[in-house]
Amino acid sequence: MATKRDRPYSQFNFLVSIDGAPGNAIPEAAFQEVSGLGTEITVAEYRPGNYPVNSSMKMTGTFKIPDVTLKRGVFGELEVLHNWMRAVRDGNVNSRKTVSIKLQSEDHTSTVQEWVLKEARPIKYTGPALSAKGTDVAIEELVLACENMDIL
Repeated sequence: MATKRDRPYSQFNFLVSIDGAPGNAIPEAAFQEVSGLGTEITVAEYRPGNYPVNSSMKMTGTFKIPDVTLKRGVFGELEVLHNWMRAVRDGNVNSRKTVSIKLQSEDHTSTVQEWVLKEARPIKYTGPALSAKGTDVAIEELVLACENMDIL
């Protein structure tokens, strides 16, 4: 889905959908910063006793997905987030969801790339700092732990 171009896409263009089908889910939130998207594959070194070379073989091991942090965002559907957090907090094992993170083009008319977090659950939520003195926007932060990730 991603296209080759000379300039990178600008920031402030991330839409987040919780438990929606990838590609056509209605976003519940928008964020300015997303970090932690990636995967890490471990490699185990092993040398059998009868191996003719005095070095080890490298065998692919397990993989892990780091926690994904969504910063400087605003949720449009707070009930979806709060119900999800409550279910995870109360120990509901069926509360894992699919989360779609879409990078929008500069004119917000198309999705450039999409990351789909599978079996995700919120592990940290930070609400906005509230002050009547400032002119800052109310900003929220959400950290998600997931078990798998696809890039569309």
